[in-house]
Amino acid sequence: MESPINLTPSTWLQRALREPLTHFVVLGALIFAADFLLLSVRGDPQEIVITKETYAEARGAFVAGMKREPTAAELKVLTDRWLDNEVLYREGLALGMDRGDQAMKDRVIFKVLTATQSGLALPKINDAGLRQWFESRRDQYDQPARFSFEEAVLAAGDSTPEKLKKFVTALNVQQAPELESSLRIFKDRPRPSVHQTYGVAFADALAKQTLGAWVVLESQEGYRAVRLTALTPGREVNYDEMKERVYTDWKEFTSSQLTKNAIREIAKKYRVRDEGKSS
Repeated sequence: MESPINLTPSTWLQRALREPLTHFVVLGALIFAADFLLLSVRGDPQEIVITKETYAEARGAFVAGMKREPTAAELKVLTDRWLDNEVLYREGLALGMDRGDQAMKDRVIFKVLTATQSGLALPKINDAGLRQWFESRRDQYDQPARFSFEEAVLAAGDSTPEKLKKFVTALNVQQAPELESSLRIFKDRPRPSVHQTYGVAFADALAKQTLGAWVVLESQEGYRAVRLTALTPGREVNYDEMKERVYTDWKEFTSSQLTKNAIREIAKKYRVRDEGKSS
């Protein structure tokens, strides 16, 4: 089973595209793939310093992968993963696992991670427990509604609610609008993706619109001129049809949690000083 810590950048991107709701796992993987800069001077081997440069590197890795700034919670996931890797690396150095393998920090981390995971055992879970785990995470399994829609983007300075209303009125009566615009076309976008880009309220309002009619809707970043061209309703999935996948997901999640807890126990050997938290 592949640990979230060891996902490659290409694997991360594939999972991010396929499972947009599993951001916690893939964001943890991203920071390992970025391979943050080592501290130039380690000083006390029992002290780990999270520098401002570490935060900057985490932010840069996130922006490169997601094309947007991370939230505070997402940045914390990344820096926590960096700290996990640094703890594993320090433990590897203390155990002499770097001998004969000086070139790659990630190899030392992998050695300690493998040794740590070899001592872990998954708890037992019955069908009732697995079903309860599934129900608590339905948003990861239910098929979301999908939207196809178009957005007319006006020239800068023209996107006031009043100008947008005049613009969509002209579009709906098939007149040539006086304002210049460009058209964005979105096909079969899942609701969570629309939430992320435009906001929950926008998606709720869009779902109520008449197909083919231009309207002005408020998004989390301002008003938009849009028209809904297709809507595929979401569907709740049945536990029995997903049972095998649910069990695999439970194993991966539980293994990841056990690994994280084990690393946290190792981390108690070290003093962690965070120099970049307030930046």
